[in-house]
Amino acid sequence: MQIKIEWTYTTAKGTEVFFQSENMTVEKAVLVAEDIEKTGRAKHVHFIDHQESSWKLKELKKYMEGIQTEPHNVTVYFDGGFDRESRHSGLGCAIYYDQNGKSYRLRKNAAVDELKTNNEAEYAALHLALQELEFLGVHHLPVTFIGDSQVVINQLKDEWPCFEEELSRWMDRIEEKTHTLGIQPDYQLVGRKKNQEADHLASQALKNIEIMSTIELDAE
Repeated sequence: MQIKIEWTYTTAKGTEVFFQSENMTVEKAVLVAEDIEKTGRAKHVHFIDHQESSWKLKELKKYMEGIQTEPHNVTVYFDGGFDRESRHSGLGCAIYYDQNGKSYRLRKNAAVDELKTNNEAEYAALHLALQELEFLGVHHLPVTFIGDSQVVINQLKDEWPCFEEELSRWMDRIEEKTHTLGIQPDYQLVGRKKNQEADHLASQALKNIEIMSTIELDAE
């Protein structure tokens, strides 16, 4: 979960100034807020999440304790590829998350034959990622989904209408799964160069190269 800190700073002569930070992880926000409070000049320190809900420091620490043993700070990259000649589709996703104080990356792809268009493959790749999140035990958390399909991202953000019956059914599947898992999705559109990992996984699936791996990432 990304969160902002808001606080009022009081100078030695009593002048007050309001500050708001940029978005940051919960862990970083707690560390920064604790340091701010040590100055003795900060008042009304609180946190604002992506849904504009307000948290106190004590509440945020309790939240952190509750999620440490479960996957959190989840970011998903997804991509789908479709070969018109063979009618063969490749789906790929890369999932980054934290758990028990460590960071991990999961890679997964799949080959599919029953799809008819590239847009369907993109939706199917996102659905594949949601299935992996379910297997990981991700639930009732904000999750960032990153893809390079304007159709999928803009339709899921309700910025573009969906007229195709097949894509509408995929949207229903996605929304049903996120609702069941209690996931609050944040859909972000990027260029293909910034989605190369998921694109490569989808391309490997088209070549019938199966990938399923999870590794621990080195701490920065």
